[in-house]
Amino acid sequence: MLNYTHSIPTVIHFGKGQISKLARSLTPFGNRVLLAYGGGSIKKTGLYDEVMKILDSEGFTVIECGGIEPNPRIESVERGVKLCKENSIDVILAVGGGSTIDCAKAIAAGVFYEGDLWEMVESRHGILKALPLVDILTLSATGSEYDGGGVISNMKLNKKLGNAYTFPAVSICDPTYTFTVSKYQTAAGTADIISHICEEYFSRTPDSDLADGISETVFKSAIKNLPIALAEPDNYSARANLMSISSIACSGIPSYGKDDTGWPCHSMEHELSAYYDITHGVGLAILTPRWMRHILKKDPSCTWRFVRFAKNVWGLDGEDETALALAGIQKLEDFFKASGIPMTLTELGIGTEHFEAMAAHANRGNHLSEAFVPLTNEDIVEIFTACL
Repeated sequence: MLNYTHSIPTVIHFGKGQISKLARSLTPFGNRVLLAYGGGSIKKTGLYDEVMKILDSEGFTVIECGGIEPNPRIESVERGVKLCKENSIDVILAVGGGSTIDCAKAIAAGVFYEGDLWEMVESRHGILKALPLVDILTLSATGSEYDGGGVISNMKLNKKLGNAYTFPAVSICDPTYTFTVSKYQTAAGTADIISHICEEYFSRTPDSDLADGISETVFKSAIKNLPIALAEPDNYSARANLMSISSIACSGIPSYGKDDTGWPCHSMEHELSAYYDITHGVGLAILTPRWMRHILKKDPSCTWRFVRFAKNVWGLDGEDETALALAGIQKLEDFFKASGIPMTLTELGIGTEHFEAMAAHANRGNHLSEAFVPLTNEDIVEIFTACL
């Protein structure tokens, strides 16, 4: 088990009715609020009215920044920064899923960033000086409510990049706000949760019992609760468990004491989203089983980790370790398929035309040479091709 240092400065108010904590969460930072949200679903569900009633009654001045995209664009970051500066914003309130929160993080940091905002997205840096950020989560998926990172797209350049910006000061996580999330987005969000765990679980470190145990519990919770949430959208227990594991999955906790893995599936999926603007969790669901099979064949020395996955997550057993490893991978692919996620790139209208450029950018600086199983550009093209 390796050394680690970790800090999560975010306060989470979890559970039904926790919006009652909204005003007291915002007040320490000031009364001029930038309200960031997406395509309008919070207005359809009534959450927008609920938020505005609280803000109005407590005397907050609200400037709206709506229309943030599912894969948030640099243009939305620029628009939000402009609104903050023009209106002397004290605090940002993001209401939505991971895309809205990611964009709000970049806006919060962009207010103080000197220079081009796309340069801020592209340059390597840690947590930045930023406006305070409070969020109300409406989708169980990315874990953005509990981490300091964000992913921003530049569709003109076909780039989608993750970076560090700021941690939310407070996250309000009420599972009832996910009752109206569609089956498709519920499944895609859970695929994102599972991918976050895969990126940390599939590591060469054999003895980080805490991290591996947490990861396996998250896997099993997702496998148990997604079918329930799909069949019973207002099942509080299922929605609550999915929301709680989404926060943990990308928090860094499941990587305690473990080697870095390079997050190869996310590197590859960001290319798919950058070129084709697809749903992030869907791209991850398509890629993950193909990546697993590719690396298992390329480097059988990693078989032990897949055997553990098959046994501890899926409850499988058998004497032939390779067959057992492949059976665990197939169970994961079958789970995604049963949840209604498209499982080929062809179904999404994606062909081979950009694979080489996508692979080169996914592996820029050869950073995936340090992955769980090192990947070359040729490996990545093979994985993309296997996804057709």
